[in-house]
Amino acid sequence: MPTALGSVRRYVLTPRLRDVTFAKRGFPAAAAPAAGTLEAIPQAVICGFEWGIDTRDQWELERRLELVLPEQRGFAYEGATMACTVLDAMRGGRGKRTRDLLEGPGAPHIFLAYIGIGFAMARLPRTLWSKVIPELSSSPYHPTMSWLAVDGYGFDRAYFDTRRWVHEQKRPKPYPWQGSPAYFPRAIDQGIGRALWFIHGAVPEAVAEAVGRFDESRRPDLWSGVGLAATFAGGCPPAGLAVLRREAGRYRPELALGMVFAAKARTHAGFVPEHSEQAVGVLGDLSLDAAVRLADGTAVHDGGSPAEPPYELWRQKIRAHFD
Repeated sequence: MPTALGSVRRYVLTPRLRDVTFAKRGFPAAAAPAAGTLEAIPQAVICGFEWGIDTRDQWELERRLELVLPEQRGFAYEGATMACTVLDAMRGGRGKRTRDLLEGPGAPHIFLAYIGIGFAMARLPRTLWSKVIPELSSSPYHPTMSWLAVDGYGFDRAYFDTRRWVHEQKRPKPYPWQGSPAYFPRAIDQGIGRALWFIHGAVPEAVAEAVGRFDESRRPDLWSGVGLAATFAGGCPPAGLAVLRREAGRYRPELALGMVFAAKARTHAGFVPEHSEQAVGVLGDLSLDAAVRLADGTAVHDGGSPAEPPYELWRQKIRAHFD
């Protein structure tokens, strides 16, 4: 049963499901064939957030999340992680709820969970950002993949403040995430690229046109975000994915790079929907197993520089496969 305080927090903090629909957000894709499918994803995030804010303990939270269909469960964990991050921040930034979730039932969904932390960052002052990532001794992807939190922040800003971050192409102020302030804007652009897939309803030509309106220096990271969203979230049949690949042009390696990370995340979570496997083949000419082997075989967890942290070195190695 929810707590009284949790119910108050849920009422105050949780957006309504209608608030994330494309029509409510004014997205041009409101009438796109994939709109309903894509809208269900942020709605699953909201459900996870509500449960994370409202439940008494992790056991109850896990039981609720396990009721979500496998294809949507990772998104619900995004929302639950967002809630735990907010609650930890309200209690002084100790990170216990978030750590317990990510080292427990959330471990298979670690990639999306980091994105959920980014959603929380969008609602917390920058002074608290240094405390939002808990130490995860049990995860081989920590802290390298914590850049997905910055990606999540970029997605959130593009989705909920589209005018400033997409139409006006706002550039974020650098922040010393993992000691790499210069890379911070790039990771945000990767999240904005994912958001463009949603904003334009998985319509390849519209997504490509939207990316093309950004400065050329930003397009590689935007395209990698598009590839991740197209593979993980879906919404586009194989024929449309072929169009997306053609529209990417010289940025096809970046598109395929995003695909590989999505394939790895889906496989790690233990459920790969048909649309994800199809995207792996169309966008990268790979089997699902080959895409995962590519991700695993190129992993970088240390070294690098402020401009190119281990996360980016990993990305570069994957990208080089498609040159």
